Amino acid sequence: MAIDLCNKSELRRNGNAATAKNILGSTLNNVSLPLIHPQQQEVLELAYQTTLGYTEPHYFVGDPAAWASDFGYALDRISMRLDSRPSDVLRQDALSHPDPVMREQALYEYVDRNECDAIELLCQIVEHDSDRQVRWDALWAIEKLGGQNAVQALQKFCFDADPEIAEWSSLFISELQTGDPTFDNRNCRYTPGRTFDETIFLLIHCDLYIRLDQKNQHWGKLSLAPQGLARVYGQAHACPNVETRERQLVIAKAISGLHADGSLHIDNYLFRGFTERTRADRGNFYFESQVQRPFYISGRADDPSMGFRDALIGFARQGCWYLDNRFKIREADAIRYVRGRFQGWGYTNLEKLAGKSLEEIIQPGNGILSTLHDPVTGPLTNVFISGTFKGKLNDWDRDGYIDLNSRDVYATTEGEVDTNMDGIADVPGLSCCPGKPTLHSV
Repeated sequence: MAIDLCNKSELRRNGNAATAKNILGSTLNNVSLPLIHPQQQEVLELAYQTTLGYTEPHYFVGDPAAWASDFGYALDRISMRLDSRPSDVLRQDALSHPDPVMREQALYEYVDRNECDAIELLCQIVEHDSDRQVRWDALWAIEKLGGQNAVQALQKFCFDADPEIAEWSSLFISELQTGDPTFDNRNCRYTPGRTFDETIFLLIHCDLYIRLDQKNQHWGKLSLAPQGLARVYGQAHACPNVETRERQLVIAKAISGLHADGSLHIDNYLFRGFTERTRADRGNFYFESQVQRPFYISGRADDPSMGFRDALIGFARQGCWYLDNRFKIREADAIRYVRGRFQGWGYTNLEKLAGKSLEEIIQPGNGILSTLHDPVTGPLTNVFISGTFKGKLNDWDRDGYIDLNSRDVYATTEGEVDTNMDGIADVPGLSCCPGKPTLHSV
């Protein structure tokens, strides 16, 4: 959340929307942006004004119930950082740590602190990092910082040799300028015989706000970069089918390195909700999920050493998906891009994590989703999870075609575990692999 708020306060210091309009007009006239034509300037100004309606709504609405009720924003202002590394160490780790997950984690923490050279460091990472996902996640962090400097930085990569880097760059620029994404002209490829029409790889960034005392006066914050989150909670794919995508979809997750035998930990979530379709090329949605999960008192998935409890876990996501009328699935336009926000509850065992390094903490399963509506899990719940996600169809095998549904996901259309991907549940109703036998329930 803090990254998304970093550079949005210039207008707040000037007091009113009229002053804001003057500043924006002056900025647009004085800064040369090659990708912004004169006729687009009015659209850009309107987009910035609209964005201010989200980040500084009190310019447009007077009731604090509307603009001062974001729980994540309130927590972000008072939470202490749990990553205590000095900024110079973060910068060095972002550039040279041997683990790409930890490079990215250091980078996102550095950017979250809004260091003056954050965009410069992000550009270095995009230019030189050897990991493809670190590169495009760094581009997303540039967009999160926002403003004219972000647009100018993103322009450098619009013609990158990697088509995915180039498309992400242009997409982020378009979002900053108009609010809507743009796509390149590559063709798509559909994989027949799959359970889902699309398997969209999700980038997820979130802040974990951790309650540190029973009086609710001390809070900690850990900002998880996309690859760090995927290592702990599992890499997620959004899996829609054309006929049902406006009312349900599956978020399929898999965690590597959790089970001792090397098998993947499968963790699927069936979401249901509403979609608004007043525009032919997009859908605004609000979806919720409720799934049965073992809640491990140890604070680590698949570790029953301190007991477990079956609980009904809830999660909410909302956002917007965009169609591409050149990509067809049974004569329907395919979803090419999705973005949005999510929130939920979690549990971390502070005693077990005390004294450990961040590398020891960001490990598979070291995060438990939770619920407040249970007599055992409710009092233990101590983490508020708030974040954003983006997902785009990519060319995964680098054959020049964008892949619609080639990613391996282990779920039925109802979110049940399906390890051989034949569309039939391994065990009817089971949406999470059972793991090892448990010791005792609580």
